[in-house]
Amino acid sequence: MYRLLISAISILFCFSVTAVEVTDLYQDILKVDDKTRDTRLAASRKALLNVLVKVSGDETADQNKLAQQRTKDISDYMLKFEYDERANGQLKLVVKFEARKINALIKELNLPLWGVQRPLVAIWLGIEDNWRRELVTQESYPQLEQLIYDKAGRRGLPVVVPLLDLQDRRLVGIPEVWGNFSEPVEEASKRYSAERSITARMYKEVDSENWILDWRFTNDDLFDSNRLTGDKQQIVSQMIDTLARGLASEYAIDPNAYYEQATAMLTLKGTQSFIDVELAKRRLLSLSVVTQVKIVRKTPEFVEFKLNHTGNLSDLKKGLGLDSSFKDYEDPRAFYHVVDKNSLEYQWITP
Repeated sequence: MYRLLISAISILFCFSVTAVEVTDLYQDILKVDDKTRDTRLAASRKALLNVLVKVSGDETADQNKLAQQRTKDISDYMLKFEYDERANGQLKLVVKFEARKINALIKELNLPLWGVQRPLVAIWLGIEDNWRRELVTQESYPQLEQLIYDKAGRRGLPVVVPLLDLQDRRLVGIPEVWGNFSEPVEEASKRYSAERSITARMYKEVDSENWILDWRFTNDDLFDSNRLTGDKQQIVSQMIDTLARGLASEYAIDPNAYYEQATAMLTLKGTQSFIDVELAKRRLLSLSVVTQVKIVRKTPEFVEFKLNHTGNLSDLKKGLGLDSSFKDYEDPRAFYHVVDKNSLEYQWITP
């Protein structure tokens, strides 16, 4: 379902923002054998630990001793639970948690806090098997493709495996992915509104049953900067873990600063109408670090917003950087553009 949704969004709204709101960040779905109370409690406690991994971006969060102790008070964090019996005859338990209480627990555990706005990553993966190279799709390698979505879902990481239809193949084929030709890959990824793109190649190790997986972001310098060795499923899972860990370190905020309220003045240029101003205000409020937005001044040239936010200025700028409607303002009269890391002057880009 998630894969189909991403595909539909990519085709119909390829001009949308570069971040995706992860709507299921505070819930988990687990297979269970029955509906007994003991089974439900055990699964719910596991679900809480899984959610801590997703929300923090830290794959070791479920091993935290204090977190494991907190699972004994599972009812304090749960919002609701329900059973799903529609999936291929398997019984599944859907457990939803209260976001505010999970965030407070994250802070107590001194874990990072990664907001619901997260970059969408396009994954272009080629496999060489018996001297034949092929790109991973739902048709060519359905199990690996499903593994990518399942593993990424466990980490709260929005990903898309390209459809590789005629539109994609006009730009990208095996040579572009295998050789990491960044320009065509990034151009093809725009269709999916991907904020990041990676290329990966998997092949058999010489005189061994092991597989090698080389992967990198399309804007990195060295292709083999990330190399994994093992069986297919193992190294694909490790790639997703490494990817999620890296992005979490870039976008997650300091949990101890999350509840410390701060204010900032943001100047936005380029709004053409009242509708633009209201849309900008709504988009600012959608950022996980922004708690309140107030318009303090409006002129024909710019709008000035007063923002109440959590975390520090860097956290606020991280959030703004995930929305393509806010672009660092470039003075057209300046000889060259220098970005001030403390500046909150932006250009409005109509969505």
